[in-house]
Amino acid sequence: MTGQVISFPREAPDVVNETSSTLKAFGVLEVLVRMGRPVTLSELMLATELPKPSLHRTLALFEEAGLLSREPDGRAYTLGQRLSRFGLDILRNDAAAAERRIILRRVVAEIGESCNLAVMHRGDLIYLDRIEADWPLRLQLPVGGASLRPHCCASGKLLLAHRGVAERDRLLSKMALERFTDRTITDQQVLQSELDRILQNGYAVDNEEYVIGVACVAVPVADSRGEVVAALAVQGATARLPLMRAIEFVPRLREAAAQISSTLG
Repeated sequence: MTGQVISFPREAPDVVNETSSTLKAFGVLEVLVRMGRPVTLSELMLATELPKPSLHRTLALFEEAGLLSREPDGRAYTLGQRLSRFGLDILRNDAAAAERRIILRRVVAEIGESCNLAVMHRGDLIYLDRIEADWPLRLQLPVGGASLRPHCCASGKLLLAHRGVAERDRLLSKMALERFTDRTITDQQVLQSELDRILQNGYAVDNEEYVIGVACVAVPVADSRGEVVAALAVQGATARLPLMRAIEFVPRLREAAAQISSTLG
């Protein structure tokens, strides 16, 4: 770590000012969430200013409870499955979720195709919400439980593109680029170029890469700090929604994404 400047979230020093031991412990989780990457013990000590023995006990307790986990080399900590699931449950069930669902319904009513709101969770794509258009021919995708591989869908590629370069490279290096159709991108370099193109265009497409006969376009949804945390997408059968037609909906999707952003912390 010599010579490397470690940048911590602006809110991290709040942990130091907490007087309650419970809130100090919670502050450790806040730092892990805000960093958005595995964090070492020394980095956590610097961010929280907690004594090493106290921090050790807190980390051990959280690890045993499944709130955090260690990287394979044992030197860094990351969010545990229990904490990640808790965050998703909050997004799906908080009061703002009803407002986001109203926004999705309005978009579906206007454009006549299914829309969904998705996030990246532990390297997979998970739908927070989905509103189906009233068509007999449509793709049924589950909300919440099941997940999709991000390399084969518009929302997944968009969220990958908006990760930091180091995190993107780390995720891609471990990702099996499974082929679902003859249009699925299975080459790492081709996928990297696609992600760069997404950042330039401001939207992502799925040109029958997950299911033949289904096209999708996704735009980013940012939180109050301007960080892209979700993707809003329209999806439909190419028989009535060719890809170029789906791209025409990008301005409307961006309007809805801005409205959804206002519901996020």
